[in-house]
Amino acid sequence: MELHKNYSLKTYNTFGINAYAKNFIAITTTTELAKVIQQNTDKKLFILGGGSNMLLTQDVDALVIHINNKGIEVVQEDANSVHIKAMAGENWHEFVRHCIDNDYGGLENMSLIPGNVGTAPIQNIGAYGAEIKDTFVSCQAMNISTQEVVTFTKEECEFAYRESIFKNNLKGKYIITSVTFKLTKTNHNINTAYGDINKELLKNGITNPTIKDVSNAVIAIRQNKLPNPNELGNSGSFFKNPIVSKELFNMVYAQHPEMPHYIISDTEVKVPAGWLIEQSGFKGKRFGDAGVHKKQALVLVNYGTATGQEILALAKKIQTAVYKNFGIAITTEVNII
Repeated sequence: MELHKNYSLKTYNTFGINAYAKNFIAITTTTELAKVIQQNTDKKLFILGGGSNMLLTQDVDALVIHINNKGIEVVQEDANSVHIKAMAGENWHEFVRHCIDNDYGGLENMSLIPGNVGTAPIQNIGAYGAEIKDTFVSCQAMNISTQEVVTFTKEECEFAYRESIFKNNLKGKYIITSVTFKLTKTNHNINTAYGDINKELLKNGITNPTIKDVSNAVIAIRQNKLPNPNELGNSGSFFKNPIVSKELFNMVYAQHPEMPHYIISDTEVKVPAGWLIEQSGFKGKRFGDAGVHKKQALVLVNYGTATGQEILALAKKIQTAVYKNFGIAITTEVNII
């Protein structure tokens, strides 16, 4: 472990924002993590994973601890399923591909989501009809105050749409060190109903897809619609798709009958934030080096030297316009630092 001072975080956040950490250290084991915390009880801590779900609007006046522990292991299995544990520092997509290469099903619809395994449960990541909670068994997390590592079950994580207990009641109190999933070995649940997956499969002449076929289709769709953070700074979907009351939806829908939507329950409807943003005139728009992606209005991008403050200002401008046009409030999925 090496402590760095005034350390650039540009390569540690997918927006490519050139903010600096007052102090920075990377850990590769749970033991190292406990030691760093014990030695810095007087310092403010900032826990950094893959840097894919945050917008740095300022330098970080804290000790940044980069969680970089690695390892994947099968902890339990039978003829039909497997419990597989991944350490928090594992790259999410590489972990998904590892599972697919071993014919373990359940994560394929979440291929190519940026970030690391440890941060995935925090916001219950999901894509194309799948969410972490669907295959999640448990996670281990270190209590920052005591350095005790405890296990959280799925029920204890209180998962909801892009939410978990780690974003709410336990925010800033625990550091996830590993996550365990239950995946299928046989009779995979092939989920192709969401988005353009079926269309992509049929384009390639695939009518009886494997989990690898689904993964490849998702990758192709994402690569076509979403910018590669290594080429154009972004954090994926910047806003959550709003879930509104049936009453509000009916009012807006009467004025905009072309508005796409998904019925959540008898009382709630989900509306695509990307559609709301595009209809408000922001898709493809650029404001200096901060902009909205030309193919997906849900994605804000850094064309080069945009600051976090400039991207945040654009986000607020979009929120104001959407509310003015539709009366629907959209909230950020990305953590604003």
